[in-house]
Amino acid sequence: MENSNNIWYVTILLSAVAGFCDTVTFVAAGSIFSAHVTGNFIVFAYQVIKGSDPQAWIKLLSFPVFVAAVITGGQIGAEPGKRYRLLFIEGILLLLSGIFAMFVKLYFITDWGMHLTAMMVVFAMGLQNAFGKLYAKETYGPTTMMTGNVTQASLDLGGLLFSGFKNIISMESLKKQAITIAGFLTGCLAGAFMAKSFGLYVLITPGVILIMCYLSTARQAAGQ
Repeated sequence: MENSNNIWYVTILLSAVAGFCDTVTFVAAGSIFSAHVTGNFIVFAYQVIKGSDPQAWIKLLSFPVFVAAVITGGQIGAEPGKRYRLLFIEGILLLLSGIFAMFVKLYFITDWGMHLTAMMVVFAMGLQNAFGKLYAKETYGPTTMMTGNVTQASLDLGGLLFSGFKNIISMESLKKQAITIAGFLTGCLAGAFMAKSFGLYVLITPGVILIMCYLSTARQAAGQ
């Protein structure tokens, strides 16, 4: 990850991880968004008026957890030379959340175990959001929420259409947004399928991927 020429790689990896985690917690943890936490306000309001979930307040808990994660990430990621340490810690948290979810399922612990797992993932996604803000040039755009990327892609598409596809800047920007959006969508699809089939312990997968990527690049840097 330390190579600045691999921005596309970091972008698609983090986008896929965010899409995966956001979908997994929504499907298997009581409709909780872990990456785009403001979406939980909508789910909370809907469940309140429908009276469909007596534990709807858990959705609101994701917000202070997320804020605490971003504050923590801001402190951990303050040293530019160790910026990817944030992603390593994120990977550890996702791995632990998947292992904990497996323990919860094994011992038939339901509600509180499921919610605690979801909050661990929210914290992990908060670290990724902090990374995106602190080191915006490391990716092509936000990796945890796609509204801004879709907006930019739409502007780029408009620029291309009205220039007869001669606007090189718009074309390059559109390619970058496409990488981010495609990564997120791929993560969402994989997360939905795996969460439905196996449950929350599939969170082990992105955790292992992030850890392996960090360790491999650390070894490469040490060998240079």
